[in-house]
Amino acid sequence: MAWRRGLSRAVRWAGGLVAIALAVITADAWTALGRGARGERRERMERSAQWKDGHFENPQPLVNDAWGSVSSMFHPSSEVSPTQPLPPLAGGRQQFETPPATGLRVTWLGHSSMLIELDGHRILTDPMWSQRASPLTWVGPQRWYAPPVALKDLPSIDAVVISHDHYDHLDHGTLVAMKDWKTTFIVPLGVGAHLEYWGIPKERITELDWWERTRVGALDVVCTPARHASGRTLFDKDATLWASYAFLGPTHRAYYSGDTGLFPAMKDIGEKLGPFDVTMIEVGQYHRSWPDWHIGPEQAVLAHRMLKGRVLLPVHWALFGLALHGWTEPVERVLAAAGTTHEKVIVPKPGQSIEPGAPPSLERWWPELPWVTGAQDPIVSSQMN
Repeated sequence: MAWRRGLSRAVRWAGGLVAIALAVITADAWTALGRGARGERRERMERSAQWKDGHFENPQPLVNDAWGSVSSMFHPSSEVSPTQPLPPLAGGRQQFETPPATGLRVTWLGHSSMLIELDGHRILTDPMWSQRASPLTWVGPQRWYAPPVALKDLPSIDAVVISHDHYDHLDHGTLVAMKDWKTTFIVPLGVGAHLEYWGIPKERITELDWWERTRVGALDVVCTPARHASGRTLFDKDATLWASYAFLGPTHRAYYSGDTGLFPAMKDIGEKLGPFDVTMIEVGQYHRSWPDWHIGPEQAVLAHRMLKGRVLLPVHWALFGLALHGWTEPVERVLAAAGTTHEKVIVPKPGQSIEPGAPPSLERWWPELPWVTGAQDPIVSSQMN
């Protein structure tokens, strides 16, 4: 019948259009997706104690409430993203021209990007300068403000350190812009394959397993455990390692958590490598249905104590909306939790340089918005005694 022939043609046309659209999207994202590890790199990964059954695993597996995750999507906070522009946050090269008086200075650049100046060395963590945390330029989580310091205005960097390969931490556009930098790129096992594919010379890439370390000048960089995951496509889940880092200088020590849930070995890190003058711990992008993926505000304060930290700098908030809580909630909950145990917390504006050894008075640069307390919505990681 004529109507059936017409329907058949329409279905074929629709299928063809879908195929074309998928081909265009794939071509647009292809390079940013990265490349899997091969050869010697792959062989080294397979020798890791963290490698099991063809992928990396956490000692404490991640527990998820699938139904809770789905149902929660229908009840987001009304304040997931800012509704008003944030105050001016621009910085520049001039703020780095004078060395830190105390020997340790941190400039938080939003989310998990930080420039750490420690005993004469400069480390840049998880640099994210692109507009979106995505392999595509036109869709995906969009940043709320421009980078407070332009890439061209950064001082010379001794080491760029990557915690794992998720898009909000390993940004293709930013890494390509850095490929000619005369610096060392320090990454967990397997992540070097992405960097080499994007044009960064192999000899400038250092890949580390947990508890391995490398030397940058007089600075030891130790790759320490984390409790998280990795992957840039539907087919490479946990194909590369994730990590936190300890930076050990002649005089100062700093710790960066990367993305992590709470895990028992945080105490080991503190005992072996602490005490730390500053801990930079993720506090945002959490939900009680997946409490092992991200640590949450109250557990971040607990981790700070386990790590033997002196000053806590909360990170992984105030740039992207990656969860359903209010955007100011993480820092409000951190300050409330730290207040009960008298922990010192510094909350710089993005782009502001702060010396943990001589911190300024707390300035509430974020607006006062409704937020849910830790008692009302606790984040409690599993398999912890």
